[in-house]
Amino acid sequence: MAEARQDFPIEQQLKADIREAQRSRDQVRLDTLRMALGAIHNLEVARTDRKNAEYGQPLTEADCLKVLEQEVKKRNQAIPLYRQGGRTDLADKEQREMEILQSYLQSSQLSDDELRTIITRLIETNGKEFRKVMPQAAKETKGRADGARVQRMVKELVQ
Repeated sequence: MAEARQDFPIEQQLKADIREAQRSRDQVRLDTLRMALGAIHNLEVARTDRKNAEYGQPLTEADCLKVLEQEVKKRNQAIPLYRQGGRTDLADKEQREMEILQSYLQSSQLSDDELRTIITRLIETNGKEFRKVMPQAAKETKGRADGARVQRMVKELVQ
């Protein structure tokens, strides 16, 4: 039988916060955190499927953060659609869920200064061409900075 892996710090934090949300009877927070933990678990289970491109690869802390980013992105896309449809109640719920999830990503995100330093170094080695710098920057900041933010800064710095 496969040995159970150790939880990553982000998972331990989610589990602790789930217990806290249960104690304080904060249902939205509880549901959001359970969903996030479930999404991480689903990715891990998906990797046991031979048809999966990432079959057999162990889960990493970066994968956990990527899952949380995807969940934040889903909320970001849903909010304007709910507002368009006149469902402000659902839009507000999604907004609250997004804020809860973002609090977990904040600590792992690069600051603007750190991001600028990485991009500047890449420009020095690859030249001032967007097509050469952007893929490198995306790869290096994966899971630690939003892609749109990286793209804006690369465009700004290659000018």
